[in-house]
Amino acid sequence: MNAKHNSREIFESWPIPKALTELALPMIFGQLIILVYNLADTFFIGRTNNPLMVAGVSLLLPVFNISITFANLFGIGGGTLISRLMGAKRDDEARSVSAFCFWMTILAGGMFSAFMYVFMTPVLRMLGASDDTLKFAGQYTFCVIVLGAVPTILGMTLSNFLRSTGRAKQAGFGVSMGGIINIFLDPLFMFVILPEGDEVLGAGIATMLSNVIICVYFLCVILADRGGIISLSPANVLASARNIYEVFAVGVPAAISVTLFDVTYIVIDKLASSYGDIPLAAVGIVLKAERLPLNVGIGLCMGMMPLAGYNYSAGNLARMREAVSFSRKVGLVFGFVSVAMYEIFAAYIMRIFIEDAQTVELGTHFLRARVLATPFMFICFHLVNFFQAVGDGGKALNLGVARWAVFNIPLLFVMNWVFGMYGIVWTQVVADVMMAGVSLWVYRRFEAQHKL
Repeated sequence: MNAKHNSREIFESWPIPKALTELALPMIFGQLIILVYNLADTFFIGRTNNPLMVAGVSLLLPVFNISITFANLFGIGGGTLISRLMGAKRDDEARSVSAFCFWMTILAGGMFSAFMYVFMTPVLRMLGASDDTLKFAGQYTFCVIVLGAVPTILGMTLSNFLRSTGRAKQAGFGVSMGGIINIFLDPLFMFVILPEGDEVLGAGIATMLSNVIICVYFLCVILADRGGIISLSPANVLASARNIYEVFAVGVPAAISVTLFDVTYIVIDKLASSYGDIPLAAVGIVLKAERLPLNVGIGLCMGMMPLAGYNYSAGNLARMREAVSFSRKVGLVFGFVSVAMYEIFAAYIMRIFIEDAQTVELGTHFLRARVLATPFMFICFHLVNFFQAVGDGGKALNLGVARWAVFNIPLLFVMNWVFGMYGIVWTQVVADVMMAGVSLWVYRRFEAQHKL
């Protein structure tokens, strides 16, 4: 009851900077740990100085993003609704929503795992795996997805539930703990337990085990809070038809956005693979190395969403607008500072992951180009997350589809055709500059409609 009381105080009465810090800081820290342990696999595999291993692991990113799709469907769709139901003082309905989304997540994760077990080889071939990289991509996929899909997806969903009820510290701690464990397990399995040549398999086992630990921790936290807002009981699984619709109204656009993001990475991998394994390895490293400011931005948005959603449902639109405006300013400042740092240290960042001179040279140019999109990218996903938070799945869907399907993906093909490999890496900047303008225009119309 005390946690519940404190959550309502955070949402209703704390100053926005203090409330956003309380909600966002643990999530930012957790996102940074996620980044570190995602980079840890690439870093430790890069110590083998084998670009084929790096390229093989890089191919899994689009597949892993599909698991995020399911977590968004039920984690964001359910989590944002839970925040709005709390704001409307409809706690019993929030419990039913959480139980429904919990069991649907398990079902979806199990089906995805089974699918990848049966079709793993053709899927990896479709993503651009060559005869030289297929073995490594297959080892990593079997561990992280076939064996680890359910705990990975469930952990992300439960983290969203905790965050949506104001328990960002527990959510951030769980993610951070799993990431730190993975960082220690990586070298243990890669260089101590398994023989030379099985480093990718070792990285996959370490990642899978860390995701299991995260999931178990979240289950323990939620089950220990008897009578809380989050329920996992099958007895509460029958949510109302209206609330199920609300889950999918936000969750489906969130899932589609991630799917289109995933398709974009598939297109990048396919186009880059046509230039050879070295450019593919360079792009794979860049796509991970550029994540620092993006993960900070994601954590900031995670803190903003329950605050905005709760106050929107409670009718406190001025407080909602303040939360959105303050979080956007903080994100943009960090984004521009990050661009400057990446431009200066791009070559050093690449050498952290691999010493191969050709891969480092290509990756340095690629990284300096792609990070210019960071502030504009933040505006795009910040406003998509805002519309998810207030339950306006239509606007979230339209902005997500426009960003990836209208601007980014078509431009990838056009710029690749015109400028070659460098056209691929410059596409993000061009697409997000245009999309940031569209997103701000849509938000200004929302403000005018609600007389903010």
